[in-house]
Amino acid sequence: MEGESLIRVATLATGMESERVIRLATIADIPGVARVHVDSWREIYRGIVPDVYLEGLSYERREQMWRSGLENPGWKGVLFVAEDPGHRVVGFVAGGPPQEPVEGFDCELWAIYLLQVHQGQGVGRQLFRRFVEEMVQRGHGSMFLWVLAENPTVGFYQRLGGVKVGEKEIEVGGKKLVEWSYGWRNLGVNKW
Repeated sequence: MEGESLIRVATLATGMESERVIRLATIADIPGVARVHVDSWREIYRGIVPDVYLEGLSYERREQMWRSGLENPGWKGVLFVAEDPGHRVVGFVAGGPPQEPVEGFDCELWAIYLLQVHQGQGVGRQLFRRFVEEMVQRGHGSMFLWVLAENPTVGFYQRLGGVKVGEKEIEVGGKKLVEWSYGWRNLGVNKW
């Protein structure tokens, strides 16, 4: 399939290798993307974001959100999924034009989520790499993203060469939180 990447990763529990596929998402992937989106938020943001907000997250609303993008012929975004050997979506990355411009950057990674059990195996890095390749192919030279400052995976972006370029306060579920922006000024020179 065009745009598909096959990666081999060692499963932490068994040490056995298994394959993950990184590919462009289709409409059929939307329920899996929504499940990863909601479940990842509940895994990673427990204790950071109010529980009542996390419990109120809905697979159906996330499906609606992703469907509105993928079904829109004018959508400027891109959505890649990572699937396990059973063809289940276990992670995704999405982005495109900046939702809120950050000076000096021409595209934005809107979201990258991976179920916790699949983290630490190189899958997130491969999702990130495939997204960057697509942005470069589309003529983008720089990229940024926003991440909650308290997100325990913020080091992932630092290890990939991201440099903190901004900070803002947001409110999630009635709680004030800080978001950091990480940027990559030259997508063509990095080797993730």
